[in-house]
Amino acid sequence: MHLKAGRRFASLRTVLFSIAVALAMGVMADACAIDVDPADYVPAPAGTTAGLLYQQHAERDASYSGGNRNPGNPLLTSDVTILRLVHYMNIGGYIVGPQVLLPFASLRSGRDIRALGSENALGDLILAAPVWLVNDPSKSTFFAVAPYLYLPTGSYSDSRALNVGENRWKFDLQAGLVQQISGPLYLDLTGDVMVFGKNNDYGSGRGSMSQAPLYQLQSYLRYQFSAATNASAGLSRTWGGETRVNGVDNHDQPNQLKISFGGSTFVAAKTQIMGSIGRDLSVGNGFKENFRLNLRLLQIF
Repeated sequence: MHLKAGRRFASLRTVLFSIAVALAMGVMADACAIDVDPADYVPAPAGTTAGLLYQQHAERDASYSGGNRNPGNPLLTSDVTILRLVHYMNIGGYIVGPQVLLPFASLRSGRDIRALGSENALGDLILAAPVWLVNDPSKSTFFAVAPYLYLPTGSYSDSRALNVGENRWKFDLQAGLVQQISGPLYLDLTGDVMVFGKNNDYGSGRGSMSQAPLYQLQSYLRYQFSAATNASAGLSRTWGGETRVNGVDNHDQPNQLKISFGGSTFVAAKTQIMGSIGRDLSVGNGFKENFRLNLRLLQIF
């Protein structure tokens, strides 16, 4: 009786480990998704250069498959630092903001999945250039389209369960609208679709991994207490993005719904600090975040 129970427990640990490996491979994809902050799509004047420093901490303590929670007690934490440089310019009467983003991440596993280990490395370099098709400060209306290109420059190894780089190209096309509703109340709406190149060195079997387009909608209600200070509440939905390995569907669409609350203020004429907290409300497949803290420092030059 005890022997059978021990075998069942060992088998459960094996299943949990296999699930964790598959899910952990996508952690950095989630961490580097094109999440926006409130007022991101309000452009600075042409000629402005801004440097941004992001620090993001997330904790995941449950994994899901098909909307059902998997057994076990996993723990996966990540700390991501992102350096971002933006320069705004006028091209043909349109404000354009070419920029470069460089992430560095620390991933750590624990509890039932501690055998996955940890990883500290540079992520994939990101290039972007939003173009403002509507830039009307008099009506507080702003609309831009932003292409993002991910280069496979980050650290990756098929022998590691946790990777910061993804070993594939990615392209994201995002559109963002900012509109004043009434007085100090603003609405930020953003939608995007991400398409993926193949990773032909995926996992210990060095398989070929492809992924269907991933979609995301984000919204914020923002209250401006003054020109320098605001508070916001946000809701985001992500779907699509099912992966295939060697032609076999993984049935792993994230179907993620998450919420956040935050605010920002200028502590000096050219220096802004921003912070937010959030968590996943639901996840169809993958690790569920039970806590996220985002901090951002913006410096205008």
